[in-house]
Amino acid sequence: MGTSRKKITIHDFRQGDLDALLAVFNSFVRDSHAAYPESELNREPFEKIMAKAKIIVTLRDDEAVIGFGFISAYKPLANFDHTGVLTYFILTDHTGMGLGTLLLHELIRRGLEAGITNYLAHISSRNEQSLNFHRKHGFKEVGRFKQVARKFGELIDVVWVQKQLSPGGDSCSEAY
Repeated sequence: MGTSRKKITIHDFRQGDLDALLAVFNSFVRDSHAAYPESELNREPFEKIMAKAKIIVTLRDDEAVIGFGFISAYKPLANFDHTGVLTYFILTDHTGMGLGTLLLHELIRRGLEAGITNYLAHISSRNEQSLNFHRKHGFKEVGRFKQVARKFGELIDVVWVQKQLSPGGDSCSEAY
């Protein structure tokens, strides 16, 4: 007998999802270089991070939240409105299945609808999986801040990557 595949969906963020998103985020705080904090966040600082997001989506399987992504403003000034900073986290058990690509495409689709054509992401230099993911999807390294964070007792670099899309010209399928 074959195994049934769980249905994966992307939803708009709902306030009731906040604790599940925080649990996903904190799993990366504990176990990887993907999230910068050295200790788990509680709800209040996480709410402040999420409050700055322009677009938030939740990735779910049949049973639970398995990831999320959001786009934040690069700068809180109108002349930067076409630029967004991407952030996403998918539980480790669900990586390598194309869900990161699905989430990225959905964020960019929604970002384009909001007029965002310039996408940035900042990534720990120790997060080779994310660096490779972004390269695969056409992001280029545009900057590196040397030893600006400390995680697991070591200094790490933060790498900035960028992808520019033309307004109204690129759809997600064309961009990737």
